[in-house]
Amino acid sequence: MQKAITLFSLSLAGSLLLACSKAPEPQDTAPATPAKPAASSAATSTTDGKVVVYQVFTRLFGNTNTTNTPWGSLEENGVGKFADFTPQALSAIKAMGVSHIWYTGVPHHALVRDYSAYGISHDDPDVIKGRAGSPYAVKDYYNVNPDLALDPANRLAEFEALIARTHQHGMKVLIDIVPNHVARQYQSLSNPPGVSDFGANDDTSVEYARDNNFYYVPGQAFSVPQWPADYQVLGGEAHPAADGKFLEKPAKWTGNGSRAAQPAFDDWYETVKINYGVRPDGSYDFDRLPGDYAEKDWPAHYAFWQGKDVPDSWLKFRDITQYWLAKGVDGFRYDMAEMVPVEFWSYLNSHIKHTNPNAFLLAEVYQPQLYRDYLKLGKMDYLYDKVEFYDSLKLVMQGKGPTSALVETQQRMADIEHHMLHFLENHDEQRIAAPQFAGAAKKGLPAMVVSTTISTSPTMLYFGQHVGEPGAGDAGFGKASRTTIFDYWGVPEHQKWMNGGKFDGGALSAEAKALHAYYQKLLSFSASAPALLGAYTELHSANLAAGTAYSEQQLAFARYNDAQKLLIVSHFNSETAVSFNLTVPATLISQWQLADGQYRLSDKLNGGENTLTVTKGEGSVALTLAPLASVILELQP
Repeated sequence: MQKAITLFSLSLAGSLLLACSKAPEPQDTAPATPAKPAASSAATSTTDGKVVVYQVFTRLFGNTNTTNTPWGSLEENGVGKFADFTPQALSAIKAMGVSHIWYTGVPHHALVRDYSAYGISHDDPDVIKGRAGSPYAVKDYYNVNPDLALDPANRLAEFEALIARTHQHGMKVLIDIVPNHVARQYQSLSNPPGVSDFGANDDTSVEYARDNNFYYVPGQAFSVPQWPADYQVLGGEAHPAADGKFLEKPAKWTGNGSRAAQPAFDDWYETVKINYGVRPDGSYDFDRLPGDYAEKDWPAHYAFWQGKDVPDSWLKFRDITQYWLAKGVDGFRYDMAEMVPVEFWSYLNSHIKHTNPNAFLLAEVYQPQLYRDYLKLGKMDYLYDKVEFYDSLKLVMQGKGPTSALVETQQRMADIEHHMLHFLENHDEQRIAAPQFAGAAKKGLPAMVVSTTISTSPTMLYFGQHVGEPGAGDAGFGKASRTTIFDYWGVPEHQKWMNGGKFDGGALSAEAKALHAYYQKLLSFSASAPALLGAYTELHSANLAAGTAYSEQQLAFARYNDAQKLLIVSHFNSETAVSFNLTVPATLISQWQLADGQYRLSDKLNGGENTLTVTKGEGSVALTLAPLASVILELQP
């Protein structure tokens, strides 16, 4: 979810719904050995290097309309379609080294548009954020957003065709699953036989029952939030349903855990919380996983749950994910996974892996103390490395933090580093080029090199990032610095890269073309470089101690295996160049089995060559780095 809009904080979530963010207490175990990529089935790739995920906000991707009126309608501002992912578009995405496309916002969510001709009920704008609606307020898990189809009656078939096209271009398909909450007005038109809607069989006379799908506020009707003085539904446009009312009696708990019949504007008021068998007092109403299951594989987890009586909501999401796997979806990104008990994830993910052992399972978790539980007990493949690596890297990019923090984070996360997905942008985060972040897209270049190459984890690229999209303009509910996820909108720099469907960047400025070329070269290299799935050695400490011009504005490390050896150095200063002799410690020279002498280095990022000189068992490379420059130096035979 886009947390800048909801003003959600993890501390608030913990106080509002401690039960649904709890995980079993960590077990007292010996330190884990570093994760090996081959041990994770989801790490498999059609290349020799790393997994690269391209996150695309599906509604915005293909929109060529440049009107961009705040609170504009679909007819006024335009909307992208599944059909806009043409062979040309998919080829251009694939050329950036992409192995997986995360199509964000595909499941049918609540929105303000009349689709009654297709049997779809109206949604109430009083419980919708924006006009196009939040993709995290899902209305029908068995169908897709009708906005995205050329023919809404054929929308599911159009998405199935996109799945097939994506596979034909050698990439896998990910979609969102949001187990923590659904839209306030959930109504599926496409349920398979025997599958009932969420809440259809609930006992609404009680706050909680194990097999209820929702929590209730018995005896009280729902009231829409008290709107702030600067907010009007639909920007103040007259609408018959924008009357400050929404019929829901009894009221349900709100998605972020608010138990009030009238949630606050800052709450996730457009959603309702799903009940997983966690009682209102925080105790669990289901079988717990024994602690030693943290060290067991998914088949053991799958076997554990056979014959167990689990809450109804568990069964519903099992059926939903199995439905999409059967349609060819290759994996899922889970919204706010930490707000759902870890046992559910063990149950769900082991069932998914039983169907597709190579399914890619990515979760949004923001509490570092829960990371290992959700990976080991919850059987996630990957988590966002937001609170640890991204947050430290953002400070470095802004000139507010030292590069040593990145070294410390990488060391501390060594046992799970392969499972911590790296990114610089996504739909929740500010655009690099936004004044509120770095103010210029080029400031993301050294950070992207570090983010992409420092670990064996997947790298994620957000659409528009590679051409410097600044996320400017208040779209209505969505505000500047983040590309809106709530409104109909055009994405200007991305539209220039699209270039009328050619996807050749022909309309970009020279600076944006160079930015795209840099991203493409870097990510393509990462997707084919075997060393990036190998060992890591930090060179930062030795170079800080060497007394040269190397400082906390640079970061140096080595990545290597038997097939390839790399020295990687990034310079974060945007104003001045730096020259120094990079120290390559004797321990690494010995590991690489290099005798005294000179060795040729090829710069895989910029072209050109350099020399590694080994004297008395210690290495040195003379470097001059322009502002914001990086080098990836490969040792040549």
